[in-house]
Amino acid sequence: MKKLVKFGVVALALLFVGTGCSKGDAKAKSETQKETTVKLGVIGSDTDVWDNVKDRLKKEGINLEYVKFTDYNQPNAALADKSIDLNSFQHQFFLDNYNKEHKTDLVSIGNTVNAPLGIYSDKLKNVNKLKDGAKVAIPNDVTNGGRALLLLQTAGLIKVDPAKKQTPTVSDITENKKELKITELDAAQTARALSDVDISVINSGVAVDAGFTPTKDAIFLEPVDDNARPYVNIIVARKEDANNKVYQKIVDAYQTKATEKVIEETSKGSSIPAWETFGRK
Repeated sequence: MKKLVKFGVVALALLFVGTGCSKGDAKAKSETQKETTVKLGVIGSDTDVWDNVKDRLKKEGINLEYVKFTDYNQPNAALADKSIDLNSFQHQFFLDNYNKEHKTDLVSIGNTVNAPLGIYSDKLKNVNKLKDGAKVAIPNDVTNGGRALLLLQTAGLIKVDPAKKQTPTVSDITENKKELKITELDAAQTARALSDVDISVINSGVAVDAGFTPTKDAIFLEPVDDNARPYVNIIVARKEDANNKVYQKIVDAYQTKATEKVIEETSKGSSIPAWETFGRK
């Protein structure tokens, strides 16, 4: 009888131990499988590069959710009011100007690509063939508009006031021998305006969305050198989240050889991995 009682106590103890382990294992497994969702603001429909990064982040329990915008000011406003967690669509110069104008404190946490600005036309094959009085479309925001004017200057079409540095406006044009008629449009509309103008200065992402391959279709492409540093595209967060470990994992996942390969394939060489040339951030 004593042996039976002793056996029953031992069996019961083992049952409790087994049950405890089972619950502990289930809890640990549940915690391991728990995902963190990060909302990423982007412009346009081309997410091929981020899709690759997104797939790899799943293995680390990070679910990247796209929030797509059509206007260049929307993603920063959404980030500032915490509607999204990160955004990736702009270069450093655009961000600096946005922070200044809107008194926000958004910061770069990682470089992505350098995407040269281009001059496009469905009427010309050579920018030197542009006729007097030609119609020209450029982006209407301060940073991309200034960049576009500097590109037109590099192409030998106009001259702008050097005192304005990176932010000349149309009123800062000091020489316009061809009497070009420059129209300022929302950056997202510059590709659609091609049929109405002789040339249009189009951001790389907008050009790709419109079906262009910048290295092939642009009749003049922005040089990639030290002057291009302010135009490196970046991943942006709120300042208080700059060192967020999850966000840093996203930067790490982006800045890899795997991403570099996708950038090369999808942009056909039109976008350059910026962390290779300009560093992590």
